[in-house]
Amino acid sequence: PDKVTWSGGVWQIKSSTSAVGPGPNYFSKANVSVDASGLHLKIQKDASNRWTTAEVIGPQSYGYGTYTFTVATRLDQFDRNVVLGLFTWSDRAPYAHRELDIEVARWGNAADTTNAQYVVQPYDKAGHLQRFTAGATVRTIQQFEWRAGRVVFTSRDAVSGAVIATYTYTGSDVPKPGDERVRLNLWLFQGAAPSNGLPTEVVVVSFPFAP
Repeated sequence: PDKVTWSGGVWQIKSSTSAVGPGPNYFSKANVSVDASGLHLKIQKDASNRWTTAEVIGPQSYGYGTYTFTVATRLDQFDRNVVLGLFTWSDRAPYAHRELDIEVARWGNAADTTNAQYVVQPYDKAGHLQRFTAGATVRTIQQFEWRAGRVVFTSRDAVSGAVIATYTYTGSDVPKPGDERVRLNLWLFQGAAPSNGLPTEVVVVSFPFAP
């Protein structure tokens, strides 16, 4: 598989020749790159005029600890169909695929006053999902601390340190570590084209993990 080196590890780049989940979307290695400013994820049209998306998969299972993503892109300006995911995922079914999410998305609803959420999957169980508003801050820290029986989500202004939102889940169904990997993706809800017809790019400066 195609790979990229970033934040001290080798990350696999997801690519597909057919529409696959999430979305479904077409994932392209052309939409992932790394330079001095960080990891770049893009949504853009390919040579055949088809919208394509981006995802990278982390090098190992980190398990319990603190996952921190520094994002150098305004998150309040996303098109209503654009989704940014910062999350853990296992291909195996136990513990709802061990999926913990920070997602920036309006899920197609431009009128939604909130534009992001914290999730301990499955999202449709009581207390598992908390919506919030990611404001006009250019550089943010998006973080979740995963411990036995507890997940603490926090979003901060990376410059001032001011807390934008936070949420703690302490249910008995907090997943236990297994073969999950940390992933970052930028994709289109239900595979729909951006309603504004424009490409999107997100820059993630760094991903440090602390056990």
